[in-house]
Formats: sequence, C-alpha cells, structure tokens
Amino acid sequence: MSREPIVSPLSRERIVEAARGWIGTPYLHQSSLSGVGCDCLGLVRGVWRELIGPEPESPGVYSADWAEASATERLAQAGFRNFRPVGKTDFEAGDILLFRWRANVPAKHVAIAVSTNAMVHAQDGSSVCEVALSHWWRRRIAYAFAFPGVPDLNV
Repeated sequence: MSREPIVSPLSRERIVEAARGWIGTPYLHQSSLSGVGCDCLGLVRGVWRELIGPEPESPGVYSADWAEASATERLAQAGFRNFRPVGKTDFEAGDILLFRWRANVPAKHVAIAVSTNAMVHAQDGSSVCEVALSHWWRRRIAYAFAFPGVPDLNV
C-alpha cells in the first residue's frame, strides 16, 4: 500500500506517527510497502517516501549477508549522504538508529526511534513492531542520524 507524502512540515512527531503506521507490516527482505512487507531498510525508505517524497538513491539488490560479505559500512555511508549525523547517545524521537550485531562487523540493522526509550523496526521472523531500547539494543547502536530538515530539540 503506497501512501501520499504528508504535506505538513517535517517534524519528529510526524516521523514517529509515520513509523508507527507501519506496525504489523510483515517482514519481507528487500521490500518497502506498508501493510504488505518490508525489511528494516524498507521501513526507513517507506517513511522517507511518505514524509519527503522520492528516495534520494536506490539501495540496489542486497543479500541477507551483505554486510558480512562486503565488510564495508554501506548502510552508514548512505546515512551520511542522506541524513544529518547525531551522536549515537544523543538521538531523539524520529531519529534513525543503525546497529552493529558484533564488534568489527558493519552496521546492518536500522530502526526509527519513537522516543529515547523505544524504537520501531522490522526484523526477520517478525512483523514491524515497537520495542523498548533495552541495554541489549543500546550497546549495539553504531550510528544515529536525523532526517534532513528536522530541527534538533537540544539546541
């Protein structure tokens, strides 16, 4: 199901609302359709389209083990090109979080913070859901980014 871009100014509240709108979407590798299927990157891509419009770049084809196979920070590099970096402990609601499963491997999971204590994400074997940012998740945050044009609340 494709949604029309939201016409009001981009805000953290709108990002959170859009992310929560994907809850229940089944996990489907390389997909990005609300209510139909998405993976973690597809969730962020879909929220971008809903709030901003056309995606700035295509991720291309990627396998489930792309990070281990390439050993490059491909996801983080795209984050630096398209989002505003924020400190990985300074994120706010509406920010993008990138996770590293283990030390010395590229970050390969992405989620949208809906508060400083919770996130919305898609993970293999589950539908899109909102979960607590427990210690397990927090210690794996490798990068954090804000959507372009979203004001920093801590200024």
